[in-house]
Amino acid sequence: MERMVVVGGDAAGMSAASQARRLRGPGELEIVAFERSPFASYSACGIPYWVGGDVAERDSLIARTPEEHRERGIDLRMRHEVTEIDVAAQRVRSRDLVAGTETWTGFDKLVIATGARPVRPRLPGIDAPGVHGVQTLDDGQALLDALGRTAGRRAVVVGAGYIGVEMAEALLKRGFDVTVVNRGEQPMATLDPDMGLLVHEAMDALGITTVDDADVTGIPTGEDGRVRAVSTAEGEYPADVVVLGIGVEPETTLAGAAGLPLGVYGGLLTDRAMRVRGHENVWAGGDCVEVHDLVSGRERHVALGTHANKHGQVIGANVGGGYATFPGVVGTAVSKVCDLEIARTGLREKDAREVGLRFVTVTVESTSRAGYYPDAAPMTVKMLAELRTGRLLGVQIVGREGAAKRVDVAAVALTAGMTVEQMTALDLGYAPPFSPVWDPVLVAARKATAAVAKAG
Repeated sequence: MERMVVVGGDAAGMSAASQARRLRGPGELEIVAFERSPFASYSACGIPYWVGGDVAERDSLIARTPEEHRERGIDLRMRHEVTEIDVAAQRVRSRDLVAGTETWTGFDKLVIATGARPVRPRLPGIDAPGVHGVQTLDDGQALLDALGRTAGRRAVVVGAGYIGVEMAEALLKRGFDVTVVNRGEQPMATLDPDMGLLVHEAMDALGITTVDDADVTGIPTGEDGRVRAVSTAEGEYPADVVVLGIGVEPETTLAGAAGLPLGVYGGLLTDRAMRVRGHENVWAGGDCVEVHDLVSGRERHVALGTHANKHGQVIGANVGGGYATFPGVVGTAVSKVCDLEIARTGLREKDAREVGLRFVTVTVESTSRAGYYPDAAPMTVKMLAELRTGRLLGVQIVGREGAAKRVDVAAVALTAGMTVEQMTALDLGYAPPFSPVWDPVLVAARKATAAVAKAG
């Protein structure tokens, strides 16, 4: 009987294990999974909404408990950390974090799903009490406990990406005065600066202070050792609690030490079947891998649960005796800060320039519903199209209710390689409560088509 060993018990790892188990029964394939934390198969993306009170219970974020996995014939070993991968001997060394013992486990098929680690710069005071990350459920619980104990009501969020703006909203809902310190030109660096400015203005209107172009130089502490401020070259921002939302990078320490191939972003390199390049019996998926960008043609690191679950499904199908592939991504992501919805897919202007593409950009103002219909909300859509061909390159949307999920239309068009002219003929749903007669994305496509024609 073959043995499949999974390193990492969250989205990619347990999706792979579950899919392989569906295809091959316990008598055909033994599955052993190692997870160093107390939790498996949970939604890290939901942590800001749990902290903010939108999700009442921590356990609501858990998709499947360890006991449920075990009932399905998966030997999931919690609080076990894999400390070494021996590819040549086809075995992994694990440490029981409770008992302190170490064990070697052999494998026929290995799945690496070690996820990502938060970026944590080496700054004075970064490890002081009162400084929190939000990578795991343990992190979320520690932050919630701290918010309940904190006498002051001043919070500073370091970073203004997805996690940063979501945590700013969560802290605002908890009654804190929130300052976001951001090293970028505008919040949400995944948008072009002109679209990020809309996010900045909305955050200001909510009472969130956003400080851009600011590099954090340290986190000063008081006499009790607890955090008291966040320092930049321009000054200090008082803080009773600090949340780090700087971003993540692939957790590939084990894979690198084992000699497995890593890309420019430090993520594992795989083929379309999610098999690690050059290794027949080793697969990898989730936040620890680099993926192919279908628009730019380059590899990139995208840490999203949607991709991780798809990677796991592909790996499980291949280990289970079937065949599946993961073709790549177009870079779709959505978020919100209070009632402002933020979405993007494809390339920013910066990305297009980096890969040598010539392009035109258009920006349109529209509404989420017919203008005469009650509660029609404003929406801004920015679209990039390739200059010579008119191929859609990217879309960014900032607006109120009904704005963010419109990006899915653009994501499908990007995946299909459509031109902006082809998009103008899309048969999208229309009724006044849902859209103007010309959907905002189609208005942008019409304008982009004209811009491409005008540019010759």
